[in-house]
Amino acid sequence: MKILKLLSAAALSLLFLKTNAQEAPKGFSKGKVTLTDNTVISGFIKDNIRKDASVILLVNGKEKKYHGADIAAAEIDTTTYNCIKGDFFKVVCNGELTFLQKASDASSKPTTVGNEVYFISGTEGKPGDYFIYENKSQQLKLVSKKTLTTVVTGSFAGYAPAIEKAKAAQTDIAQLKGAVESYNSRSSN
Repeated sequence: MKILKLLSAAALSLLFLKTNAQEAPKGFSKGKVTLTDNTVISGFIKDNIRKDASVILLVNGKEKKYHGADIAAAEIDTTTYNCIKGDFFKVVCNGELTFLQKASDASSKPTTVGNEVYFISGTEGKPGDYFIYENKSQQLKLVSKKTLTTVVTGSFAGYAPAIEKAKAAQTDIAQLKGAVESYNSRSSN
């Protein structure tokens, strides 16, 4: 019985130490970045997405800054961001079509490749705007009240249930999420 109590106490103390060792430092959250070669690096992330289209990854006590042009994606806590042309886009829903919300503005941000400095043009739109990304064709389409009908017609390829749900988005573009989910689930129906 004493051995059982001793083992229980040891297990609980190890669990406590492991939990404390994984606490995020102030200003950082648990997360990971996916590099453009699909290498995934986990650690703690400081979100500078809105400030300068970057994140800072802390791994083994060392900080490294990644701009949107340097990575394919970032995950901060439970929020996933895709990086396209230097900009960060919050993933609202994912599938054949991905519904995104722009989170940064990388236009005119300098980036260094070797000794060369380039200026990224970024993507159209402004932070807060919604987009549909067609994964197959790798096309990013800005969705606004002005472009909604054209984007819906082109993206949903005549799939009536998704088009019907998209009609509700006329007043609130965020409601397009339901239409994108409907379109992405069509093959499982």
